[in-house]
Amino acid sequence: MNDLIYIINVVLPVFLLVVVGIFLRLRGLVTESFVDSTSKFVFNVSLPVLIFLKLYNVDLSSEFDIPFILFVVISTLVLFGLSWMISIYLCEDTNNRGVFIQGAFRSNYAIVGLAIMFGMFGAASVAKASLVLSFVLPLYNFLSVVALTVFGSEKSKYEIKSIIKEILLNPLILAVIVSIPFAICKIELFPALESTGEYLAAIALPLALIGIGGSMNLSAIKKASKISIYASLIKIVMAPVIFTFAAYWIGFRSTDLGIIFVIFACPTAIASFVMTIALGGSARIAGNIIVISTLGSVVTYTVGLYLLRYLKLI
Repeated sequence: MNDLIYIINVVLPVFLLVVVGIFLRLRGLVTESFVDSTSKFVFNVSLPVLIFLKLYNVDLSSEFDIPFILFVVISTLVLFGLSWMISIYLCEDTNNRGVFIQGAFRSNYAIVGLAIMFGMFGAASVAKASLVLSFVLPLYNFLSVVALTVFGSEKSKYEIKSIIKEILLNPLILAVIVSIPFAICKIELFPALESTGEYLAAIALPLALIGIGGSMNLSAIKKASKISIYASLIKIVMAPVIFTFAAYWIGFRSTDLGIIFVIFACPTAIASFVMTIALGGSARIAGNIIVISTLGSVVTYTVGLYLLRYLKLI
């Protein structure tokens, strides 16, 4: 019972902030323009600062775990391939396959994932996860472009260059790159700069989570198609079960096993909605997947983390 209470206290605050965003949107205190502005601020300023501060003074020789990074990258590719194969059987309309594939494999790792990891495993896990993020994030974007282009509309042919540019100039990836010389050369920040950065970093995850809630359209759940439901189940049930078991079988234990579970149990990324629109996919299906997987992950995170802790695996 103590383990369950502990897990609930870790998971619930993250999703209560999402609920706060939903409530504020219903009250008219959070508008679409507010969500758009704050999302850009978090993505371009606050979250990169958070990642930089978690990495700039770490021992890269201990945090740069090549087997761990390879496992997450290869598992992401496998999940992408599985989602592609499943889409052939579930999506009669080929134009919806790309949206299905993206919704089934692309995690909200940078926001929900880091928030859960921080609450469950502490700051050290965020540093390690941020390094992995620098490899996985461009992979998410690249694979999403592939899926949405192959099964997309004519519009996709004219958007790929700009999206590739966005991948290369992604602020989260740049934050990792900038932090590496500081970590290698043991460069210390001026106390005033570090304190300012900590203020900016402190608001990254809460503001992002409120923004997720503020961007949700709950009425869409009533109209959700089977495609959206199946993609969400793959994302928050099938993926964490398969890859957590595989990680355990290979030999990952303790915090590493927990981080792997959190990564693959993440709900579908909000960014998938934006990319779907940019590449001419179904915005309705993409939005439904985000809402269903986000709300459903409250249960799957709680159950999964509790079982791992009950079995003394994390």
